[in-house]
Amino acid sequence: MRNTLYRPELLYSNGGFIANGGVLVSEDGQFLEASEKRDNSSTRIVDLPGKALLPGFVNVHSHSFQRLIRGKSESRVVSGKDFWSWRGTMYHAASQLDPQDVYDVARMAFLEMALAGTTTVGEFHYLHNAPDGQPYGDPNLLSKQVIAAAQSVGIRIVLLRTAYLRSGYELPRDPGQIRFFESTSIFLENMSALVRDCSAAPSEVRFGVAPHSVRAVPLADLKRIAAWSRENNLPLHMHVAEQVAENTACLREYGFTPVELLSRERLLGPDFTAVHAIHISGGEIAMLAEANATICSCPTTERNLGDGIIAADNVMAAGIRVAFGSDSHAQIDPLEDARELDYHLRLKQQERAILDQIAAQPLASRLFDCATVHGARALGLPGGPLTPGSFADFFTVDLNDVSIAGHSAEDLLPIIVFAVNRSAIRDVVVNGRFILRDQKHALHDEIIFRYKDTHRKVWQNTRTGDHS
Repeated sequence: MRNTLYRPELLYSNGGFIANGGVLVSEDGQFLEASEKRDNSSTRIVDLPGKALLPGFVNVHSHSFQRLIRGKSESRVVSGKDFWSWRGTMYHAASQLDPQDVYDVARMAFLEMALAGTTTVGEFHYLHNAPDGQPYGDPNLLSKQVIAAAQSVGIRIVLLRTAYLRSGYELPRDPGQIRFFESTSIFLENMSALVRDCSAAPSEVRFGVAPHSVRAVPLADLKRIAAWSRENNLPLHMHVAEQVAENTACLREYGFTPVELLSRERLLGPDFTAVHAIHISGGEIAMLAEANATICSCPTTERNLGDGIIAADNVMAAGIRVAFGSDSHAQIDPLEDARELDYHLRLKQQERAILDQIAAQPLASRLFDCATVHGARALGLPGGPLTPGSFADFFTVDLNDVSIAGHSAEDLLPIIVFAVNRSAIRDVVVNGRFILRDQKHALHDEIIFRYKDTHRKVWQNTRTGDHS
């Protein structure tokens, strides 16, 4: 077995950068050790001059098919004024896709992630049925198409198969959601079959369980799904408190907010990730902290939809880990999500560097951990830091890129977190293999060509303002 030593000009280590360092990677794609720059006849050497090497970003929350609606809902005439009316545009796109389209759109989203330095995606997948609402012959066909798309791009995927049982408390079934619905029994059967069918898949494919939300999954079903997830040691993800209306409906049905309900029913835990968690009180923050749960914030989507601003200062002060997701893909840029987490608070509180020095951790290091270490933990992966036994997932930046040129090893991380352009990201390695080399992906042109074809198919017969 031949190992590979990657030797950059600067190596990310313990929140900063060191010179004359390298990382040794095994043939099966694990970090072995940090190593000084030395030659060894039994080791393949990959020199990366003029570059810094950092652990890959982890995108915890993605709906890949929603990449199709970018730019299609930026008008009140088209998509209304809030999240609930925006869904009409999303449902239109979902209704148009055949299995090949699902694959082609997912590849586009995953390629864009790779170009932004992302090495792992948590795909919150709820597009299950055919356009008429009937299951395919293989009810996991669309899940497998998304997995195949990730494998084609080379990105690591945790397929978070999503349970969607109803449109909401005391609401009739929304026809825009017919491709999402399954019963609890069918969901668990299909989830089991998917894990079984893909059990021989490489380590780049993992699974998790995602009851969509309290409004989409009644409590009795939620408890059953969570029990199955924990019996199988899979991460458990769920939309929580994204909208005030969601909290109001939960209060009507159960007499508690979503976080209160989940806490009372002992559904929170270290394996639980609450996606968004924007509209939560101090008491609810304490509940999430006591359970050792994670929050996945999606700042670029949340600002696009007008969801609100997460109280990240209070959340982090309580010791809750925060991870990031690109969600609807209004923008795919993990560092934009990172900086917006603090910038949103700066605008609200009219102060700077709100999240700095919480638990004595510098701001840039804290935000970078959210985009890497905390994301890996939320998906149940041994990744994030460049430490022995973790996945060899990393990216490099060009130290002479116009956005970060003029730096020292001491200030490079804040410059990267708060100023780097995507043009600076040069190489991306997943499981010890290059998927991007000097900003070039082997399938770049084909992926874009196929996506453009699908985009035309979905939107060519749709007039502005008509997504019926």
